[in-house]
Amino acid sequence: MEIAYTKVSLQRLLEPHRRRGRHIAFVPTMGALHDGHLALVDHARQLADVVVCSIFVNPTQFNDPKDLEKYPRPLEHDTKLLQQAHCDILFHPTVDEMYEANEQWYLDLGHLERVLEGLHRPGHFQGVTQILHKLFDAVQPHIACFGQKDFQQYKVVEHMVNQLELPLTLELCPTVRESGGLAMSSRNVRLSATGREQAQQLHKTLQQTKADLHRKTLDSLCTDAIKALEGSPGIEVEYFAIFRADTFTAADESARNEQLVALAAIWVDGVRLIDNLLL
Repeated sequence: MEIAYTKVSLQRLLEPHRRRGRHIAFVPTMGALHDGHLALVDHARQLADVVVCSIFVNPTQFNDPKDLEKYPRPLEHDTKLLQQAHCDILFHPTVDEMYEANEQWYLDLGHLERVLEGLHRPGHFQGVTQILHKLFDAVQPHIACFGQKDFQQYKVVEHMVNQLELPLTLELCPTVRESGGLAMSSRNVRLSATGREQAQQLHKTLQQTKADLHRKTLDSLCTDAIKALEGSPGIEVEYFAIFRADTFTAADESARNEQLVALAAIWVDGVRLIDNLLL
């Protein structure tokens, strides 16, 4: 695996592959890699000839400076994991490499930044699209892979790609879970053993919602899910909702024949966790 720290050196590494007409797949990450990230790399390897993975802790998408400060950065360990996963190129730029002083960015995301994650983390998706636009420009991939755990983020990126007519295909990859069902996340390392066990209730509740889909109204499904989560030890519920997967708008009974997705955010051990399940 080769490592590039600047956009110029990245282009130098990619140029021979472009000349040979090889397809490039891209997996953007903020590091602190786990099996979920490695599954994305593996998926990318099946879709393209060359896999580029980025590690960049993006400051513009953090609402809380303390959250940014606490974000784990085990670069040496991450590098070894990517080598073992047969990633071809790691792009690991500095903040100064990716951002100029007093840089401004705004992309009209419509309702996507006024609901769920957008509502609870104002400005977050502006930061996400800002850095991804820069990374897409640096890598110029044919395909970019994202995990389903961040489903709303995927819809935001899809919106940006369509709106700006970027020449790449997006691939949504299944959520990878721990043995108890907890969605893999870099934040999970901050959970205590008890908190990790308590957090497993989130996936169980999502599964129950799916099982009850044709037995209850959508409003009842959400009410019952919130009640189940709030009744579970150690869990504080931020939201639980059922949305249309295509348009990412709140679903009502008229949407029953459409693809639906249940999404939730909870707090356990002072750690914010999100998850979702296609219904």
